[in-house]
Amino acid sequence: MGYKKLNTSLEFVKGVGSIRSKILNQELKLKTCKDILYFFPFRYVDRSKFYKISEINSETSYVQIIGKITDVKLVRYNKGFRVEAFFNDGKNELKLTWFKGTNWIQKILKTNIKYVIYGKVSWFNNKPTLVHPEIEKTNKIQKQGSINIKPIYHSTEKLTNSGITNNILIKIIKSVFDLISDDLHENLNESLNKKYKFRSTKKSLYLIHFPQNLNQLDEVKEKIIYEEFFFSQLKFNLSKNNRKTNSRGFYLPKVGNLFNDFYNNYLDFELTSAQKRVLKEIKIDFSSKTQMNRLLQGDVGSGKTIIAFMSILISIDNGFQSSVVSPTEILAHQHYQSFKEYSKNFRINVEILTGSTSKSKRKEILNKCLNGDIDILIGTHALFEKDVMFNNLGYVVIDEQHKFGVKQRSAMWKKNTPPPHILIMSATPIPRTLTMSLYGDLDLSVIDELPPGRKKVITVHRYDKNRLKVFGFLKDQIKDGKQIYIVYPLIEESKKMDYKDLEDGYHGIIREFPLKQFSIGVLHGRMKNSEKDYEMKRFTEGKIDILISTTVIEVGVNVKNATVMIIESAERFGLSQLHQLRGRVGRGSVESYCILMTKDEISDESKHRINAMTMTNDGFKISEIDLKLRGPGDILGTRQSGDLELKIADLVKDSKIFDNALTDVKELLKKDPFLLKNTNQNIKNYIINNSLDKSWNLIG
Repeated sequence: MGYKKLNTSLEFVKGVGSIRSKILNQELKLKTCKDILYFFPFRYVDRSKFYKISEINSETSYVQIIGKITDVKLVRYNKGFRVEAFFNDGKNELKLTWFKGTNWIQKILKTNIKYVIYGKVSWFNNKPTLVHPEIEKTNKIQKQGSINIKPIYHSTEKLTNSGITNNILIKIIKSVFDLISDDLHENLNESLNKKYKFRSTKKSLYLIHFPQNLNQLDEVKEKIIYEEFFFSQLKFNLSKNNRKTNSRGFYLPKVGNLFNDFYNNYLDFELTSAQKRVLKEIKIDFSSKTQMNRLLQGDVGSGKTIIAFMSILISIDNGFQSSVVSPTEILAHQHYQSFKEYSKNFRINVEILTGSTSKSKRKEILNKCLNGDIDILIGTHALFEKDVMFNNLGYVVIDEQHKFGVKQRSAMWKKNTPPPHILIMSATPIPRTLTMSLYGDLDLSVIDELPPGRKKVITVHRYDKNRLKVFGFLKDQIKDGKQIYIVYPLIEESKKMDYKDLEDGYHGIIREFPLKQFSIGVLHGRMKNSEKDYEMKRFTEGKIDILISTTVIEVGVNVKNATVMIIESAERFGLSQLHQLRGRVGRGSVESYCILMTKDEISDESKHRINAMTMTNDGFKISEIDLKLRGPGDILGTRQSGDLELKIADLVKDSKIFDNALTDVKELLKKDPFLLKNTNQNIKNYIINNSLDKSWNLIG
């Protein structure tokens, strides 16, 4: 089946040409016919109703009016110009204004010619006006046939200035449909279309751009949303199946002396059933002779680090080196200290390599690593560099995966042949739909219980007006021998943000907690690593009563005697970050507290976040609320949310469609794992013809 026309450059589409195609690519990343077909409207307007100027009132939003331009002039304002035109519907007059694309607008506007204008009503000096209205000659609309429901597409200033208006985009998309109509094949099989009563892919795509009525939209959108979810999950599952079938991995069958000795004689607490389950899953992967790619999700304090260490012992027992990659130097040093402590009774060589490691020490570590004299190498992004080579790397643990890109993750694959086993750990719980959408090619393990004896952190919200009472509570805690974190969102005062900053906070704290009576430390990202280590060492040893910090203590810091976390300007933080910060207290069996300090007046959205924190300690529940409030882009960051490649599907609103698609994918591959049946030819063709990455061509 041909797909050539879908990949035709927009340059060759009627009404585009080389100049416009270049601008469309630069501004909207639209290169081919397929790109623009999947460039969906972000809203629609009902163009069936026409207004008279006299009908416009304070309640009117968008209007469409027929009339004539009576006057056009260029008006200077500030350092630029605007175009003003007066529009008459036969009885009344309305001012139209353009601030952008003035040269182009001035050229096309003609007086005493009938136009249809459309735009949002604005009010100046109690008079209605339209700013940047759409405008088109009535004879053109009559020739083309009227569009009652008009699609509106995202645009940019450069597009408008280049004359590529919304109307021009509509014409281009119609031309594309005319050009590639024969190349628009059905993507799903007959049984799935029948199951959900879907229209064809071709019809659904057309009607998303040009619906006959607004009620029709939900129906046709569902088909395209389903296809997005279905094919993303199909690719993931094909990749996973292919890896398990064909991807050779190191054979680590032996649970030897190191693991057994540590587990039986030096592990001073009982593993939870969830931890034991995860260890068992890793052991099975190690002895499967195929490469492990496993995601381990666990809430803060659930005990992921000990799982990483114990599984590394299995790797060493089998004669392989291991590596642990952390997103920050503080977390890398925390792992280094933990692993050194765990391995103090064994002949295990643990080293750390970060960006701040001296040249001489780095050279020594690289040589020892290549010679096989290092058993466990812990580090930051520095480990991704090509000159970091191992003698026999069998196992890599990547901590806080969401802080790294996919390419960085795969860089560790190249450190040995075949690639080492990979365990990705995340202390930032993300909702199931998001997990499957990002990591559907990985096997998933979840630690869904906290170690016994842990008490839930008591979380409360306090306003600035309650500050003196909060300080009194802190003094009582310090008298009781406990330690306190106070976290600020900024290091120094910002002119743009009215939030408590660390410098101002420090001076306020020492006024209330004089240095003669209290010991106060400061920790922030601009300090040298040696200074950070010194402050953390003092706090860990109990020599500091209050540690004033920025979010550098978000992950990895574990001080059991620290029982209170004050988060200043808590309205400034996202839910996930608040939860991570709260995880720094409650590490022992003593009652712990998280106090969320905010301004006396905060937004409704901030109240939702604060209330969620006070209601639950469950990171997975918080992640679901966070997803609903912010969406995947804000949670994951632009870089990683881009990996989702969703054009129209919404993981929050469309979670039911996602579940249906995932269930159908698993059912399909159960019956036809290589898509060999004729009934699934459409699906197979789509996978083959829409996979830029050759690794997806697993079935051709």
